[in-house]
Amino acid sequence: MTFKRVLTQVGKTSALLLSLAAAHQATAKDIAIGYQAPLTGEYAQYGQAFRNSATLAVDEFNASKRLPNDRIVLKFEDSKSDAKEAVNIARKFADDSSIVGVIGDFSSTASIAAGRVYANAHVPQLSQTASHPDFVKLSPWQFRNITTMAYEAPRTAEWAHENGVKRIAIIAIQNDWGQSSVAEFTKAFKAQGGEVVATEFYNPGTRDFRSIITKTARNRPDALYLVQFYEDGASLLQQLRQLGVRKPLYATSSLVEEQLITLAGPAAEGVKLPSSFSVAAASPTAKAYIAQYRDRFHTDPNLFSAQAYDATNIVLDAILKGGGAEATRQSVRDALAKTKDFPGVTGVTTFDPQTREPSKQQERLEIKNGAFVTVEH
Repeated sequence: MTFKRVLTQVGKTSALLLSLAAAHQATAKDIAIGYQAPLTGEYAQYGQAFRNSATLAVDEFNASKRLPNDRIVLKFEDSKSDAKEAVNIARKFADDSSIVGVIGDFSSTASIAAGRVYANAHVPQLSQTASHPDFVKLSPWQFRNITTMAYEAPRTAEWAHENGVKRIAIIAIQNDWGQSSVAEFTKAFKAQGGEVVATEFYNPGTRDFRSIITKTARNRPDALYLVQFYEDGASLLQQLRQLGVRKPLYATSSLVEEQLITLAGPAAEGVKLPSSFSVAAASPTAKAYIAQYRDRFHTDPNLFSAQAYDATNIVLDAILKGGGAEATRQSVRDALAKTKDFPGVTGVTTFDPQTREPSKQQERLEIKNGAFVTVEH
């Protein structure tokens, strides 16, 4: 074969390879997951944790080549945990045909507002943190992988009852989640013969709790039940100690955050609260996730980041089972509804076939010597 013919053959081969590569590129597909969360504003730290974990999960999935010719992409939008912003994002995501499923929002209020749009547009929505009982009642398109206050609050009420608490006072944030949490706890505590001697709500962003503490203390409760996030909780705990109120403290799982201990210091000692995830009491599955999260983001994950990691992996699993590159919103919704025994870092998750409520377990934690530790009582 002459040198000229060799060059010609090489040229034809290169052209064929380029043609095949172009054909592959033309058929390769980006399958999108929409993620709405508060990336700025008062709750930005939660949104950032969500984004970290979701990005970690999707990068792991794409590296695994379970979709060999295609990839999953995340499309983030900042809701600021505001209902109006959440609705605008939901409309944008619903109009984006590349999005086969959505994760978010953070608060129950924002999640429900967006959920009405997704319900009408038939877009599957999984919230990692919306625990208001009404969220999944919106339509067959709503899911969550966090236990509701209808599950958590009665168990905390039972915990307090086991420890001899007869009279309890509640301090709670004034929003949909706070109100539902109070309602569920109050109902359960009264059913066990206890008395709720005071219920005090405060507006989001409040940092001065002294008047609420003074008013609550006048009712002489045996213990307090706190329905808060860690920023509010740290301020309240410090002010309780400053005012000399030393009652047993029970709280919602939303306070399982290392920053609570950092900010509140010794005032956080003794707080009892349930959780489905903690760095201190991690399962082998969770330990691998914690190590990866630390390595990439140089900080520890918390309950919220863990919930987001599981939520993202549950949706990724549903995309695979719903057809992979050919998955549709309907097939992803149907696959989500069949989720059973999903092994996540927050425990095993199964969605009830009728209610789509998750079945999960929680452990009892107490802050001791500046750390969350597992306790029996």
